[in-house]
Amino acid sequence: QVQLVESGGGLVQAGGSLRLSCAASGRTFSTIIMGWFRQAPGKEREFVAAIKRDYSKSYADSVKDRFTISRDNAVTTVYLQMNNLSPEDTAIYYCAASMRYGWPRLIKEYDYWGQGTQVTVSS
Repeated sequence: QVQLVESGGGLVQAGGSLRLSCAASGRTFSTIIMGWFRQAPGKEREFVAAIKRDYSKSYADSVKDRFTISRDNAVTTVYLQMNNLSPEDTAIYYCAASMRYGWPRLIKEYDYWGQGTQVTVSS
């Protein structure tokens, strides 16, 4: 079992930045793949970024060059630094953990989920 708790969401103006955190507990954090997803109103949940055990990273094209995913195994936390935010980034952001190999990008490939944190970007 893995428990995930997100924090750091909020309201920010377009062009601003936010840093999301996801604290994990319950299983050897360093062995699992961590990801971020988001779900905008009326839309399906979509992949944002993922980071592997070896710190390699993968991003959705829509956030590449603006968002940075990182992890700190010492404090079992994964982060999502979001820069140059736009109203299109408004969504609930979810942290997720995957026990699989490769590059999981589908919802079904993630085994554990946090409760989500709201990010709202005003124009």
